[in-house]
Amino acid sequence: MTSSTHSHPFEYEARPVRVVFGPGRRAEVGNEVDRLGLSKVMLIADGNTPGARTLVDVLGDRLTSCWDEVAQHVPLELAERAGKRAAADGVDGLVSLGGGSATGLAKAIALDTGLPIVAVPTTYAGSELTPVFGTTSAHHKRTGVDERVRPRVVIYDPELTVGLPPALTGPSAFNALAHCLAALWSPDGDPLTSALAADAVRIVTTSLPELASDPADLEARSGLQYAAFLAGTALGRTGTGLQHRICHLLGGKLNLPHAETHAVILPHVVALNAPAGPEWVARLEPFLGSDPALGLWELARRSGLSTSLSRLGATEEDAHEVAGQVAGSPNPVPVEAAAVEALLGRSLDDLPPSVGQ
Repeated sequence: MTSSTHSHPFEYEARPVRVVFGPGRRAEVGNEVDRLGLSKVMLIADGNTPGARTLVDVLGDRLTSCWDEVAQHVPLELAERAGKRAAADGVDGLVSLGGGSATGLAKAIALDTGLPIVAVPTTYAGSELTPVFGTTSAHHKRTGVDERVRPRVVIYDPELTVGLPPALTGPSAFNALAHCLAALWSPDGDPLTSALAADAVRIVTTSLPELASDPADLEARSGLQYAAFLAGTALGRTGTGLQHRICHLLGGKLNLPHAETHAVILPHVVALNAPAGPEWVARLEPFLGSDPALGLWELARRSGLSTSLSRLGATEEDAHEVAGQVAGSPNPVPVEAAAVEALLGRSLDDLPPSVGQ
């Protein structure tokens, strides 16, 4: 038989990111800062983020500056102020603690300064493993790719996610799932990234329902953070696509929560692309059923997530505008404005995804 995906041509290039994973390993942040030769770091963390006090203690004299103002979609004005503070304090590195907003702010600073980042994620966003950055100004989100923003070290401590409420846990897990699907249908994919992405889907679909009955289940939390690591690694090699472009446009225009927007949009984009991806559809069948789009939509509803774009604050006018902006975007299926407007319309009306919509 010659059906193995390994028979397809591909290219592979390793990307240098040091990953430290395990409960309690936030205590090793100081050691990792020393490993990078840093002595004057800025800690970026909302003051209420779990683990902030521990990081202040373990960093000790290495901690030169603290920045506790973070915001979703990283407003450009905020990034500029934080960058000026870092320069004024003479820091030689950044430590980010939190979700995508904290990591994103560190990336925005690193983009202009080249400062190395040690990221300590407290959600399942996965952006800590990618070279993707984004800032927002005048209701427009600018995104890009630059290796300067990819953290040098990522420390995963699942204990920091135990207190994450269900309203954040589910959407954050779907953010990781969005990274998996983007990697699976990317033309830049390879056997390794596909395997990582598929395994991450398996783990999320197993661990997320377990947390519905016991939000403090550390094993399930560890599973989700491990899945985020796999998904982020895959996305960091392949890049984003239509799904992320839609979510970034909606987020920048309406300030919609990024993870929640992914949860609403993902099943519908999967339905659009499924006819062009029999290999990844078959690969996901054990976890999501024969219709992965419907499987994702049902998983979201079982997990208590909103599946309505209008409930997040979007309108038909917004859908029409975004559909026009993403038309022609690289995608396994040619992207026509009418097709995107139709899938956004189903999400506005809280209808299940329709394959080939």
